[in-house]
Amino acid sequence: MDIAAINDKEFSQFQNLIYKIAGISLSPAKKPLVSGRLAKRLREHRLSSYGDYFKLLSSGKHPDEIQAAVDLLTTNETYFFREPKHFDFLRDKVLANHKKGRAFRVWSAASSSGQEAYTIAMVAADCLGDQPWEVVASDISTRVLEHARTGHYPIEQARHIPDRYLSSYCLKGVGSQQGTFLIDSSLRSRVNFMQINLNSTLPKIGEFDLVFLRNVMIYFDDETKRQVVRRIMAQLKSGGHLLIGHSESLNGIVDELKQLMPSVYLKP
Repeated sequence: MDIAAINDKEFSQFQNLIYKIAGISLSPAKKPLVSGRLAKRLREHRLSSYGDYFKLLSSGKHPDEIQAAVDLLTTNETYFFREPKHFDFLRDKVLANHKKGRAFRVWSAASSSGQEAYTIAMVAADCLGDQPWEVVASDISTRVLEHARTGHYPIEQARHIPDRYLSSYCLKGVGSQQGTFLIDSSLRSRVNFMQINLNSTLPKIGEFDLVFLRNVMIYFDDETKRQVVRRIMAQLKSGGHLLIGHSESLNGIVDELKQLMPSVYLKP
């Protein structure tokens, strides 16, 4: 079945849908991404136009399909030890000064397929060992969370992981699993994955010493940024840190956080 090219009206409908649900602003440049990622769903439902697919989503009869569309339109590329200076900061400035025996909690607030959360866990395990610590990892996409929970990745994704972490926390696949690696179960048990929409009221997840909110606000307008950051600030302990992506800024968004260096903020 041939699918008609997405037109401006149809693209606008999906722009409004994803903004309403996730607070994400899709620029006109994202039109090919929207049509490309949703095309498989049109084929699945034997639909020939994006307008018909939008009607299916709007009917209220297919809540699982709305989640499928959100999953496809919100998934971002990530990798282990991305923006490594943040993990240096975690190790050298935060964990090195953490009071021994006190529980340490980190939130990876836009964790995608889990690479960021497991990177945090490797650094925490290295510095804190068997002391009480936990990583909470959240995303709006149920599909990427399912993948993240497995801790199973192509071997190419191990290229940024330091050798000593690879040998301590990762298992290289053999036989039918050759070409892949698995995060060790002892590390996976420290990471709690859950679906959270940052654009709505947050569940009761407690307070955190540090929150990673990286490379997600680039998709938000300023008002959505303010709302998201304020929700997250409420979960951050006094003296806790918020880390955002190196290409992002909180200038004009909140005044209560103290900037320690680019992309690193302290809650007084």
